[in-house]
Amino acid sequence: MSKAKATTALRRKGVRVLGSDRTELQADLKAKYEAGASIRSLAQETGRSYGFVHKVLVESKTALRARGGAHTSEPEPAKKSSGKKK
Repeated sequence: MSKAKATTALRRKGVRVLGSDRTELQADLKAKYEAGASIRSLAQETGRSYGFVHKVLVESKTALRARGGAHTSEPEPAKKSSGKKK
């Protein structure tokens, strides 16, 4: 199967992705995810479900990021008290 036909087949929801096509898809999704793409954006890009992309990433032994987006390493500044005593 030519690369153009394979890419088209991978983008069709409901078409099984097996063998070397699946291995190629795993490598592609893993590289994009590790470069910072979200699972949701990869799902939209490939025309597949979130669950499918998540499963393919897990199959490829990708270290998944924690939920909730990027976290800063610096703690938030302490809140100032109003200075009033009761």
